Amino acid sequence: MKSAARRVTLEVVGWTLVVVGIAALVLPGPGLLMLFAGMAVLSQQYDWAAKRLDPVKYRAMRGAADGVATWPRILASTTAALVVAGLGVVWIVGPDAPGWWFLDESWWLVGGAATGITQVASAAIALGLIVWSYRRFHDKPEAVADLERDISHSDSQREAV
Repeated sequence: MKSAARRVTLEVVGWTLVVVGIAALVLPGPGLLMLFAGMAVLSQQYDWAAKRLDPVKYRAMRGAADGVATWPRILASTTAALVVAGLGVVWIVGPDAPGWWFLDESWWLVGGAATGITQVASAAIALGLIVWSYRRFHDKPEAVADLERDISHSDSQREAV
């Protein structure tokens, strides 16, 4: 019975992370990170997920390296994360709809505090990832070269299969 419960739990968690990760690729949030986490969970149950885990991991790391390659990118990413956090605080506080709001007041800050909390959490994750990426890749061409070599190796292994 334990193995059946474990399998169902892994599948629910894995698929949820994959779906939310795909949505977060176009919405605010760490989409590749969640997609990778979902694939990592699913790889415990499925061989197809295990085979696709490395390419997703390396693409996510390439995105991290690209995001801290220049100071304008670092500043833009940090500013965006702080704006998302600030908007999350506005959602949590939940001020009354302003006079210029032309829709029904129920459409002002839809989602309320729950939306604000997810925005603040997403911003905190983004800032943490920026710091991690900076420490790992910024001004470290050898780390970027190692990553590119890992990507190339992973791609050649996948093509051989």
